[in-house]
This record gives sequence, structure tokens and C-alpha cells, in this order.
Amino acid sequence: MVSTPRPARRILAIAAAVAAAAAGAVAAVTLVATPSQAATCNGYVGLTFDDGPTAGNTQNLLNALTSNGLRATFFDEGKNVQANPSLVQATKNAGMWIANHSWDHPHMTQLSTAQMATQIGNTQSAIQQITGAAPKLFRPPYGETSSALKSVEAQYGLTEIIWDVDSQDWNNASVASIVAANARLTNGQIILMHDWPANTVAAIPQIAAGLASRNLCAGMISPTTGRAVAPDGTQPPASQSPSAQPSTPPPTGGGCRVTSQISAWNTGLTNNLTITNTSGSAVTNWRLTFTLPGGQTITSGWNATYSPASGAVTATNAGYNSIIAAGGSVGIGYQANHTGNTGAPTGFALNGVACS
Repeated sequence: MVSTPRPARRILAIAAAVAAAAAGAVAAVTLVATPSQAATCNGYVGLTFDDGPTAGNTQNLLNALTSNGLRATFFDEGKNVQANPSLVQATKNAGMWIANHSWDHPHMTQLSTAQMATQIGNTQSAIQQITGAAPKLFRPPYGETSSALKSVEAQYGLTEIIWDVDSQDWNNASVASIVAANARLTNGQIILMHDWPANTVAAIPQIAAGLASRNLCAGMISPTTGRAVAPDGTQPPASQSPSAQPSTPPPTGGGCRVTSQISAWNTGLTNNLTITNTSGSAVTNWRLTFTLPGGQTITSGWNATYSPASGAVTATNAGYNSIIAAGGSVGIGYQANHTGNTGAPTGFALNGVACS
């Protein structure tokens, strides 16, 4: 299976897509998912973009993703990383994940193990020098792999990632076709897209709206399982729904504690919340209320549903985590846009009882 064309095809594809990209820019005004749509996550998918960074297009792609509340994994080529360090930094600053896609996109299975190691190792080093962290994921060019290649990947602590759905954006796929390919994604699945096609950038607003309409969110790819999971690395069962049983407040004399762990970038942030039941009895069918700082708007969340997306918010259990045992904890979280204030929420209360 082909994951990337060679340069001649790429040039033709870019030229053919310019008009479509302009049309897509108009569509972006009306097709951006509203925060209320995007705030419920019943599953996670992995949006991936190969071959970057690309001068003249990567920044456009990052702008489209961040303005639509999406995060993605970028499988970068080492030679492009070396040539475009500022775009690698911009990718990191936008809250994206950066992974290894070899140095210059060879047929890896046709190389010696020493050559494989050079392709992978040099790319690891180039990315780490810019971002401060070595990638944990590797995508072999063309999706071609072998036991020898996997052995070399293991030497670098890399998890091999292929894909479940091919968008065909490398093959001049239209905006509509790229959107339709993303519509086939189900919980945990990964789609192959590329860093350089203009049609891919134009498709982003519709991709975001389509995912929100199905209560799917863009997540990270787990280095452990190789599947798409929540940005904090957890994956709730998508088949379960919130419990219908009556809620119970923390017992009299008990209480709760909430901690926030915020990771912010220029216009967005993620916040992983830990809710601890410090009482002596279980809390059932919990609801956590809190107030977001001004200018913050939730765009997606995990392990709970969030409503409304700004101001005074209620996070409701996701069913599978509806009971917090005495002395136990549950982790939830959300991604949000911000206008400069990246502070933590205030005024936490669990089923109406104030938390410390």
C-alpha cells in the first residue's frame, strides 16, 4: 500500500488542489464544530499527517487544526525536520504530537539493518534536538514492514504505527473524498493523511464537524497499544453510557479533592483533572461543577461529558466511571481554547459539596 507519492506526483497534486483549497476556506466559516458538539467524547480517533514539515503548507495545516479544536500526530521525515526546524517547533507549540517517518522515505524493507538504523536514528536525533523529546512512534514509508525493521524500531523504543483508513490525499483525492474517508473512522482507529496536500487543509473544518456529530474526538496514539486514545493516554469503553441511577452526594463529614494538570500552548490547553473522594463512603453517579477562567472554551473532553463549554461547567460521569470508591480517585480531562488566560478552573464541587 502506498503512503506517499514521489515529488513529481506531489507537485501535480498541489497544483490541482489550489482551487479546492480556496473553496474549502469559505466552508471553514460555517462547518466548524461548535464547542457544545465537540465536548462529548464517546471515542477517540487518530488523525495522522505524513511527510512534513512542508514549507508553505504545514503552518496552514496547523492553523486549520487548532482553529477547529483538533490535535493530530505528525509523522515527520528527518530531512524535512532538518530543513524546517521552525515548523517542527510550531507543530509542538500547537499541541501536536511528533513522530518518526524515516529520514528520506525509502523502501525500508530493501535496506540493510545498518541502513534502517541510520534512517531511524538520525530522524530521532533531529526531532529530539528541536523538541527536547525523542519520538515514541514510527511509521514505515509505504506501510512496508518486516521483522528486521521491527527489531530496529525496538532498539529505539519505537512503536510501529500503520493505519486503518487511507484518505488517498496523496493520490489527488478531493476534499469531499478526504472528508468521507474520515467519516469511516471508528473508536480507536487511525487515518493516513499527509502534510502537503492543499485539499487536506481545506477538508479540516468538515472533518472536525463530522467527528463532533458522531461524538468522536481527535486523540493521541498510544505507544503501548498503537491505537487512538484520549490525550491523557486512557481509552474509555465506547459502548457504555452514563448510569441512570440516582446520584449520591459525598457523605456528611466527608469531602473531595480536585487537582489540575495543565499543558498549554499559544491558543489552547489540555487539563487533566483528578477527582479524589476523601470521604468514607462511595460517591455514585457523580457530577463535578467548576468555573472556567474567562476566555477558555472547552472543545473536547475525555472520561466525562461537559456542559456548557464555558463559564460554569458541569462534568458528568461517563457511566463506566460513575462510582468513586471511598478514598478512590477518577481521572477526567478536557481540551480548551483560550485567549491568554491558561489558569485552572475554580469552585470545584462534587454533587453539590465543595472540594478542596
